Amino acid sequence: MANNPVGRATDDPTRRDWIAIYCAILGAFLAMMDIQITNSSLKEIQGALSATLEEGSWISTSYLVAEIIMIPLTAWLTQLLSVRRLAIWVTSCFMLSSMLCSLAWNLESMIIFRALQGFSGGALIPLAFTLSYMKVPDRMRPRTMALFALTTTFAPAIGPTLGGWLTENLGWQYIFYINLPPALLMIAGLMYSLDKQKPHWELLKQTDYAGILCMAIGLGCLQVFLEEGYRKDWLESTLIVSLGCIAFIALGLFIILQFTRENPLINLRILGERNFALGSISIFFIGMAIYGTVFILTLYLAQIHSYNPQQIGRVLLWTGLPQLLVIPLVPLLLRKVDPRWMCACGLTLIALSTVANTGMSLDFAGEQLTHTLLIRAMGQPLVIVTSSLICMAFLMPQDIGSGSSLYNVLRNLGGAVGIALIATLLDNRSKTYFDYLRESILPSNPQVAERLALLTEKLGSETAALGKISEITHQQAQIMAFNDAFMAIALGLAISLTAILLTKKLPANVSVEPVH
Repeated sequence: MANNPVGRATDDPTRRDWIAIYCAILGAFLAMMDIQITNSSLKEIQGALSATLEEGSWISTSYLVAEIIMIPLTAWLTQLLSVRRLAIWVTSCFMLSSMLCSLAWNLESMIIFRALQGFSGGALIPLAFTLSYMKVPDRMRPRTMALFALTTTFAPAIGPTLGGWLTENLGWQYIFYINLPPALLMIAGLMYSLDKQKPHWELLKQTDYAGILCMAIGLGCLQVFLEEGYRKDWLESTLIVSLGCIAFIALGLFIILQFTRENPLINLRILGERNFALGSISIFFIGMAIYGTVFILTLYLAQIHSYNPQQIGRVLLWTGLPQLLVIPLVPLLLRKVDPRWMCACGLTLIALSTVANTGMSLDFAGEQLTHTLLIRAMGQPLVIVTSSLICMAFLMPQDIGSGSSLYNVLRNLGGAVGIALIATLLDNRSKTYFDYLRESILPSNPQVAERLALLTEKLGSETAALGKISEITHQQAQIMAFNDAFMAIALGLAISLTAILLTKKLPANVSVEPVH
């Protein structure tokens, strides 16, 4: 079941092959962008749908849950329906669900339509990865993996910026309308470029339905557990504890089933291959770093410096736009540099930019973040392109579908775990630092007494002055917690770097194609 129907290419790709690759990558770009595009517009969407802040979080959660369930199903659906049929169907569904999201009349309808959008978008990501890998010979693979890197690094960075601009100037509905023209272009391109193939309905008799059920329940519950856990104080919530237990049991059963079935949904035995196993560890922590950093910066700029969505988007552009200049250079560099060393260099750059953010203060805002974001933008393309090559280099052609599913699931899960851990760390460390700072704020302290007197004179009363000192103390505690969060990401990147350095050298024919 895990076999992949797209054969490994040995000849140079034709024009139709390139069109198929470009269309698939466009689809993955839209799917990845739509994870983040609603974040800067949630307040407006919640207002339009009469939803509370907590209820509105499900607009993002429903998309992520459906997406992470669909990603592992894509390899099986590709065999069952054919690449062409599945690609056209999910693109059409993505377009339709995007239009329905813009027409949503209440929160419940929006959640359903976002889940449908996430489910169809979840197939577009591994489809793009597989076509980018299998439609070209080994020597040209760095070029297509560089294109795929745009979906992983540039799309999440541009999402909040684009969403904020569209909401501010045209209305929140346009964050969904924007998907319609490229989706129509994709459908036309896929119909032209992919060969027609008969569906293999006989595979339904061999399908691992128990595995599908366990995987869907396990990943779905795990995603909700991670997305909603910190909002509900984790173990203080019966719902969160129940979801965690269900996810643990269901995913445990799924793993057992995959190792005991002749035709598994996902061939987990590929984790025994050294490069794929170590690369999987690496991409998990890379996902934590990529999504976790965007999460931290968004919160930091909004909470500490009161940035609005458009201002936050302009800051995050320094992570996205420079990558457009770096990504085309990566295949050229791979002609001279071992992918492992290039990946290590990229991870080091990202780690350096992260460590540079561990010394933030009240004066550290958007302008001061620019240089660290530029360093990150230089490193991320080096990591994303090479990590995919390192992971997949020694897999058999029939295992590429399983490899693509696991690679993309682990990256997304890394992001979900990272955001959940960071949110919890920020909350806990903020409280700890506030208690620590409060102990030193005593009237007997000359500096405190002087500051209190100045604020009392400025604000007109001692009560207002004490309130202002408490506000400043909370703010300083939050900044110190943000610094700790960046340090936690840096530690994760150190683990990722270690895993990459332990991988085997890639075959020589992976990186010899010049860039035209």
